[in-house]
Amino acid sequence: MRLDKLLAHSGLGTRKEVKKLLKTKIVEVNEEVVTDPKVHVDPELDTITVGGEPIEYQEFVYFMLNKPQGVISATEDVMHETVLDLLELQDSLQDPHPVGRLDIDTEGLLVLTNDGKLTHQLLSPKKEVPKTYEAEIAGIMTSEDIEAFLKGVTLDDGYETLPAQLVLKEVNEDEQSSKVEITIHEGKFHQVKRMVEAVGKEVTYLKRLSMGPLTLDPNLELGSYRELTKEEIALLKQA
Repeated sequence: MRLDKLLAHSGLGTRKEVKKLLKTKIVEVNEEVVTDPKVHVDPELDTITVGGEPIEYQEFVYFMLNKPQGVISATEDVMHETVLDLLELQDSLQDPHPVGRLDIDTEGLLVLTNDGKLTHQLLSPKKEVPKTYEAEIAGIMTSEDIEAFLKGVTLDDGYETLPAQLVLKEVNEDEQSSKVEITIHEGKFHQVKRMVEAVGKEVTYLKRLSMGPLTLDPNLELGSYRELTKEEIALLKQA
């Protein structure tokens, strides 16, 4: 790995800023001053210090974000704010990406990482990683809808979904509305909304609560994020 890349990914600034830092001659590799940003280093074998302080390189980053509405699950967009725009500069230096997508008007749990292997594992259709959502519905969800979800429903394009779990949390007869939790095992475009439409109702609010074994931290405010714990990372890798 190039030295400037390692330093940038370690939170010491952009590549341009790192090059200026190297010119100050305070960066050492194995106790020798290095000013060339193109020098290749191995973070597992080489000792790298800046101003005498050792650099501990972290290859992968893992964040839990409580995505707010109005923000899109993309790495860049010219029209809308993206989930990466919510990160501090230092946390965005290692190019994390969202694991899957949440619609622009959907809130809740979103994992951000630069670990491509984990991303593939969590999104692989073969894994059928469960994702649970809290939804508010215009219309009364019924026991018949529960049965329909358990069998799988036919979407507007003819696709037959895998069986899903629908749990009724609250039914308001006066307002003709329902609050439910829905667990799906795949990730088709607008899937939860389209499944609800397939049984004649409409989603008015949607929030993802969990993905596999990872549950949204109840103390994480909308638009906020934090690093995953080692235990949470291990659980995700076992999903």
